[in-house]
Amino acid sequence: MADAYIERIVDAQIERSLRSTGAVLIEGAKWCGKTRTAKERASSVLLMQNPSSIKVNLNLAETDPSKLLEGDIPRLIDEWQLAPSMWDAVRYEVDERGKPGQFILTGSSLPPESSVRHSGAGRIFRITMRPMSLYESKESNGSVSFRELFDGAIDVRGNSEMTLDELSFLIIRGGWPSSVLASKEYGIDNVQMYIENNIQSELSIVDGIRRNPIIVRELLRSLSRNMSSMATLTTIRADMTGQIESISDKTVNSYINALRQSFVIEDLAAWNPSLRSKTTIRGTPKRYFVDPSIATAVMRTAPEDLISDFNTFGLFFEALCIRDLRVYAQAIDGDVFHYRDRNDLEADAIIHLRNGKWGAIEIKVGNERVDLAARNLLKLKEKVDCDKMNAPSFLLVITSSGYAYRREDGVFVVPIGCLKH
Repeated sequence: MADAYIERIVDAQIERSLRSTGAVLIEGAKWCGKTRTAKERASSVLLMQNPSSIKVNLNLAETDPSKLLEGDIPRLIDEWQLAPSMWDAVRYEVDERGKPGQFILTGSSLPPESSVRHSGAGRIFRITMRPMSLYESKESNGSVSFRELFDGAIDVRGNSEMTLDELSFLIIRGGWPSSVLASKEYGIDNVQMYIENNIQSELSIVDGIRRNPIIVRELLRSLSRNMSSMATLTTIRADMTGQIESISDKTVNSYINALRQSFVIEDLAAWNPSLRSKTTIRGTPKRYFVDPSIATAVMRTAPEDLISDFNTFGLFFEALCIRDLRVYAQAIDGDVFHYRDRNDLEADAIIHLRNGKWGAIEIKVGNERVDLAARNLLKLKEKVDCDKMNAPSFLLVITSSGYAYRREDGVFVVPIGCLKH
């Protein structure tokens, strides 16, 4: 018997899109739950990579794709990118039928742009799905809502007694549904298996180029060592060449693009607000995996290893928070950025909604650094030109545990185990 379905925050966005758009594409890293989520609302299913029918599926996709689209609606086309011609076939069929909710597509990598003739704009709505946030996996009690903060909440209440040992395990286990449902021991083993599969085979499927598993492994290790930083391509390559023979920036960039196309890495773009002064904003993105467990898996990090190195723990805790913030921001029609200027004033995360509202966030493991974090957020608030853009809806310090409260200076302090969308 299949495990009970765990509700996902993205469910509401999928349901809404199916009521208004002909087709919905759910894309994201392998193993994050796309197929199971899509099956919950599909009335018929085509599994493109089913070993017993993949050759027939690929042949029909090239010769008569309309046959593959026959079935009760919404019809799920799982891993559509294996046959890029399916995109244009779905787009055409949506136009012909003229009704919403016809198809659900899932994809764990992006096909070459040249293989798709039309963007699908207006016919196919794209939704990104990520590994589970702590609220989805029931490790956050959700007592503090970002939606309410953006709506003008003046107080927060909540408490999380999550220990550093527990957080260390959650970082290493990750938000992968099968790991969340597994026992503690096997949850971590599952992540190791996922990483090895990506290293040995999955990346060669992204664009048909066979890649060296040794280079893939060392690139992942270098990105892990530089996670939560603004490391340049040159820095990443130099870090790799200490372990393998010299490789070019072009090669490293090709491998990074493959990781990006398969949704393994997801860099955090820099925020570019209107400022009162001409302070130069650093535009370099910060390096992150879609889930911090990818980094701990490739580095063979055990929970006790993270606890013994508090600086490294802080970087991985930040990555965990960024993963959750992206899930929560998407649910309220927003995006996540980071801010850093030439004076090194920074905010670990900015949630910016499409309606112009925004909030600034600092991420700190220990409560002893909350004062410094709050001062940085207040300095950023003063720098923003509120005549040209909105004043911040909130300033927030995310901590590892403790009580959620509002400081006298107006800055909120909330543990990661209290947050939800």
